[in-house]
Amino acid sequence: MSPKPTEKETEKVLIVPIEEEKIETIKITGDIDRWQPKTDLGKKVKSRQITTMEEVIATGKPMLEPEIVDMLLPNLESDLLMIGQSKGKFGGGSRRVFRQTQKKTKEGNKPKFSTYAVIGNKDGYVGLGFGKAKETVPAREKAVRKAKLNLIKVLRGSGSWADARTEPNSIPFAVTGKCGSVTVELRPAPKGTGLKAQKEVAKVLKLAGIQDVWSKVRGQSRNMINVVKALEDALRKLNSTKVQDKYFKSLSIIHGPKSTEKKE
Repeated sequence: MSPKPTEKETEKVLIVPIEEEKIETIKITGDIDRWQPKTDLGKKVKSRQITTMEEVIATGKPMLEPEIVDMLLPNLESDLLMIGQSKGKFGGGSRRVFRQTQKKTKEGNKPKFSTYAVIGNKDGYVGLGFGKAKETVPAREKAVRKAKLNLIKVLRGSGSWADARTEPNSIPFAVTGKCGSVTVELRPAPKGTGLKAQKEVAKVLKLAGIQDVWSKVRGQSRNMINVVKALEDALRKLNSTKVQDKYFKSLSIIHGPKSTEKKE
């Protein structure tokens, strides 16, 4: 008969290591045929009254059903961000996609897993979602679902003074996002520069369709959740900043207002 495990040995059994290599990329699947929309926006998308994501954004109504994104943008790609850290000596554990926390109760330790998912079509649309659950698979699915509901349109262009290209390979102007003590600054870069940014920031920008950019992260950058939220704030500012029509052509801005698209 094996001896009764001590308290330390019991904790080791509860904390199960996770292999990030097996879940780097998620394949998004959805059963559109069985989807029964409940919102007015979902019914219009299902009946093909709305056929593009631009029309959905133009309505100003919030998306409450992830199947809307599955139907209008079927070529989305997904990835998980390294927001967690495995246990190691003197805090030297490697980064991982799941962040694990534990709650001490009379019944024992109750672990929870949280993760951050990013989705995008590499053509101007990107979404970020945070999911938390008692197990890794539900946390991942919840994060992907929230990322679909938080889908945003990224304004792209060629705003670098060192490059006068007409290809929208970068962003049209510099923006800065903030969350807590973390600030993320994005600046337009010439063609061929690449994504000069922190690794997780580069993942999001790549799925958004941005090829060249300079980035700077200030503050407590070890808190990856705040870094991701600050990056999302910066990407949203690209759309909220008003740009005069005369600059759309010089900055090679795409996804502009309908009036500008008609003139061109």
